[in-house]
Amino acid sequence: LPEVQGLKGPLSCLTQARFGIVWGSLGAATGCYHSSVDYAKSRIMFEKPIASFQLVQNKLAWMLREITKGQLLAYHLGRAKDEGEATPEMVSLGKMNNVDIALRIARMSRDIHGANGILNEYPIMRHMANLESVYTYEGTHDIHNLILGRWITGIQAFE
Repeated sequence: LPEVQGLKGPLSCLTQARFGIVWGSLGAATGCYHSSVDYAKSRIMFEKPIASFQLVQNKLAWMLREITKGQLLAYHLGRAKDEGEATPEMVSLGKMNNVDIALRIARMSRDIHGANGILNEYPIMRHMANLESVYTYEGTHDIHNLILGRWITGIQAFE
């Protein structure tokens, strides 16, 4: 980045990495969701699949809703990026939102899988461990909240 002055170069790299995380976290969430649907349909309890239980269906519906919202956010962000209109703040919002929902989905998926949710036979713990690290790198939620706070108010609360 020889022609870039100041922090613009490194920060633009961060923005690109964060954009990838917006999408990657959805992949992990989707993997957990599909594993949960398959498991809930095949796991029999009290002579019927746990997919027939209201609380399991509620969790699956919530997961699908949150994944769909995350996909819409990522799609909109991708369109803005293609048109040269995406801002670092928009990417921060996407990263923060999608990693948060992906982690919540992974935890809920582990719950649906019960004790099997921690076994290597299912992808849940692998996704969860990866998402825990993604939550931190390229900026924690606290950092992204400060970035968004500055964007909203025009006042920088950090130096």
